[in-house]
Amino acid sequence: MIVLTTFAAANPPATSVAAPSDPEHPEPASLVTLSVPDRTAMERLAASGADLTERMRPQPDGSVQVDAVVTPSQLAAYQALGASLAPETPPPPATAKSTAAKDQLVVERAVWFKSREGYFLSVEASSSAGQAAALSVTWTGQGGSTGRAPMTPYVDAGAYLGHQFSTPVPATSRPQWVTVTSAAGGTAQARVRAWPDGERPDRAGPGYQKDFVTQYMPPAQLNERIRALHRRFPKLTELITLPYPTNGYRRHAQALIGTPPAAAVVVTSDAYGSEGGNDLAVELADPGAPGRPLQVTVNGKLITVSLATDGSGAPASTAAQVAAAINATTLNAATGTAATLNAAPGTAAAGIGVKATTYRADPGAGVMAPAPLTQLSDFLHAPADVSRAPARVLALRIGAHRDGTRTGVLAYAQEHAREWVAPLVVVEAAERLLRNQAHDKATRRLLERTDLFVVPTVNPDGANYSFYDFNAQRKNMTNHCPPQQSDPAQRNTWGVDVNRNYATGSLSDGYFGASANCQSGTYAGPAEHSEPESRNVMWLAQTYRNIRFAMNVHSYGGYFMWPPGAYKLDGRVTLPRPTAQQEAYFLRSARTIEEAIAAERGTVTWPQQTGPVTDVLYSAAGNSADELWYEHGVYGWDFEVGADLWNPATRAWEGVGFQPPFAEGHAEAMEFASGLISLVGVAADYREP
Repeated sequence: MIVLTTFAAANPPATSVAAPSDPEHPEPASLVTLSVPDRTAMERLAASGADLTERMRPQPDGSVQVDAVVTPSQLAAYQALGASLAPETPPPPATAKSTAAKDQLVVERAVWFKSREGYFLSVEASSSAGQAAALSVTWTGQGGSTGRAPMTPYVDAGAYLGHQFSTPVPATSRPQWVTVTSAAGGTAQARVRAWPDGERPDRAGPGYQKDFVTQYMPPAQLNERIRALHRRFPKLTELITLPYPTNGYRRHAQALIGTPPAAAVVVTSDAYGSEGGNDLAVELADPGAPGRPLQVTVNGKLITVSLATDGSGAPASTAAQVAAAINATTLNAATGTAATLNAAPGTAAAGIGVKATTYRADPGAGVMAPAPLTQLSDFLHAPADVSRAPARVLALRIGAHRDGTRTGVLAYAQEHAREWVAPLVVVEAAERLLRNQAHDKATRRLLERTDLFVVPTVNPDGANYSFYDFNAQRKNMTNHCPPQQSDPAQRNTWGVDVNRNYATGSLSDGYFGASANCQSGTYAGPAEHSEPESRNVMWLAQTYRNIRFAMNVHSYGGYFMWPPGAYKLDGRVTLPRPTAQQEAYFLRSARTIEEAIAAERGTVTWPQQTGPVTDVLYSAAGNSADELWYEHGVYGWDFEVGADLWNPATRAWEGVGFQPPFAEGHAEAMEFASGLISLVGVAADYREP
C-alpha cells in the first residue's frame, strides 16, 4: 500500500494550502505555482529555504513564476517575501515609444522546433539598454505565416543575461526569419535555425526491445530489478554494493503529551521505533489527593507520571517540571522500581529509554492536565516487509570489458526522494542495453566500448518515506535538527538535501542555493559529505577512474544542464566556466542526446533550458555534477525529465509534477532512457584529448 499525503498539481486553488496548523500532525503540503515580482525576490525566496522545483518561468512583466512545495504556514511566510499564488500569465507590459536613443540589439539565438503539438519558436536576444529594454519579436514563416510576441528580461542575481520568451511560442508553420524590435527603436534580424539539430540517433534494428518498466517502483523493487538483471546476464554485469550504509527507513518513536505550546511535553525514545521505541507508552495521572509530589514510575514499557497537586488537590506540575522529572528517572533493573536522579533537563533517562523536552523550546510554564495512555510511535507506515535497517545502495556495472579500459559512464537517480520517474529512466536503459545486445549491432557496440555504472536510487530511505508516508519528501531521513525542531508535527521537514551535500561550490564555501536551516528543503547538512548518500556517489568516481561521463537524473521541468551549477550571490561569481572547447562539447553532446529524447514521442527540450545550471536555472550550491566535473574531470550532466505539456485548449504550457499519472511517467521514462543510451553512445565515441 502507498500512502499519499496532500500533494496537489501545480497551481491549485488557494484553498488547497489554507488548512490550519495542527500541533500533533504535519501540515499538508501542496505543489503550487508561486509568483514573485522579480529575480531578486526569487533569490530571497530561495535563501529562506523554500522548497523550489526546477520549473521556473520568467514572465513578460518581469515577474517570475516558480513551482514550489509549500505548507499553509510557509505560504504565509513567503507572502511576506513578496510571493503569492500565481494568477494567469500576466499580460505584456505597455511598450510606449521612448524618446531615449536607440539601443543596440543582438539576436543571440533564434530556433524553431517541431514537437507532437506543432511548430514552436524560441528567441534569445540582448539589448545595450539592459533589462529596462522592452523587446518584442515578429516572425515570418512558410506560406507567408507571421506572428508577434513580447520578450522577457532574464536577470539573475542582479546580472542582466538577455531577453527571451517566457516559454516557446506556437507558430502555424515553420518560422524562417525573426525581427527583434525595441521600444527605444533598436532592431535586429536573424534567420531561424532548427533545434536541437544534433546527430540523429541510430535506428533501432528489427526486434529491438524496449518498454520494460510497468509501474513506479520503491527502492526494494528497484534493487530487485538490477539483481535480476545481474542473474540473467552474469557475463555482462557486476553488482556493486556501495560502502556507506544509509540511516535506514527508521525514526525514533515520539509522543506529544499535553496542550502546546506552554503545557506540552515531547517524549522521544532512545531506540528507533522499529527497535523497541514503538512499544513505549506514557500517561499523566492525577494522584487524587492534595499535596502530592511529582513522581515518575515505570512498569515494563509503561511510564506513568503522577502529577504534583496543590493543597486543593488540583494538578500543579508544569511542562518543564514534567520533562525534568522524566529525564531524571531511571529504572532499577534489579528491583523493577524507579529511582530519581539528579539529571539535567533534556538528558536521557537511561533505564526508561526516553528523553523529554518542552514544546519547541517553550519555557514550559503551563500546568499540565492528566492525560490518558499515549503510545509512542515512529509514524512510519510502510508495510512490515519494508526494511527499517540501514540500506546498502546498489550499483549495476554493465559492459563487455569491465576492467577499466573502456570509457565509464555513471547514471544515477533519485537523489531527491519524490522524483519517482527518475529511477525508471536508468532501469529502462539498463534493460534495453542488456536485452538487445545479443541481436542488435548498435547495442553490442555500446557494451564493447563503454563501462556503465547504474544506480537506480541514491536515496532509498527518503524514497521509501515518499512512497509510504509523505510523497513530497525531497531529502533523506537523517534528522540533524535540535529538540526544538524535532516534535512529531515537524517530521516532514527533517532530512538533508543530498544534492546540496557535496563539497564543490558548497554552502560552506560561500556559494548560493542551499540552506543551513535543518528544516529547509535545500538543507545542505551539518558539513560537506556528512551524508552517506553523497559519499557513495563520490566513492564511485574515486574508485573507478575510467568514469568520464555522468548523468544525474532528476525531475521535473524539462532541462538539460551541466556545470557550473553554483555562484556566489555577491557579484554573481560562478564556479570557473568550462573552456570554449569544453563548452562546445557539452552543447554538441547535449543536442545529440536531445535528438534521441525527441525521437521517442516528439518531446523537445527547450533551448533556453539547455546549458549551464547557472545560466538556465539558478544556483545550486553543493551539487554532485559540480564535484564530478571540477574534482574528477567527469562531464557531469543533469536531466530534468518531465517537460511541460502543451495544452491546445488553453494554448499554454503546463507542468507535469513529480509523480504524474503513470501513463505520463512511463512516457517520460521511455524518452529519457533513449537519451541516456544516446549519452552512452557519446561516451563510446569519446577520445581523451
